[in-house]
Amino acid sequence: MDEDVTTVHMSKTLTSAMIVDLIEKYPSLVEITCPPSVYDRTSSTYIDALSELHIKVKKKYNWGAKSKTNGAEFEVLRLSNEGLSAKEISQEMGITLNRVYYLLKKSDATFDNRKRKHDHSEVKRLQSEGLSAKQIAEKLDMPLRSVYYILNKK
Repeated sequence: MDEDVTTVHMSKTLTSAMIVDLIEKYPSLVEITCPPSVYDRTSSTYIDALSELHIKVKKKYNWGAKSKTNGAEFEVLRLSNEGLSAKEISQEMGITLNRVYYLLKKSDATFDNRKRKHDHSEVKRLQSEGLSAKQIAEKLDMPLRSVYYILNKK
């Protein structure tokens, strides 16, 4: 008998035998929670009888597994901000590469792991200074088509 337990979560439809067992096992029971699907299958007679015994039956959503990050997303974000690649973060922390990407996405980090041939920020800066696409291409020694791609990319 657990006299300290006041709330129990049930994942099966309540039956009269189950209710008697619960009341015997938990004498200070005040609340029974269950998923909506179980609540809908439970007889209203049982719910009314329990309410006369001052025991509430409530719907409670316990969907999905709970996150077990243990603060790892903060460490991943810190390493990402220091400039480490996802692969380097994975090796340093001893976690999978997929987990690194998941934690970065969860922390809403702006993480771009692609290696670029040309400096996009430099191209955009030169355009803001008033240089034409052709002048930028000549200055940075890159194909004109690449300059247009970078400038038109959203």
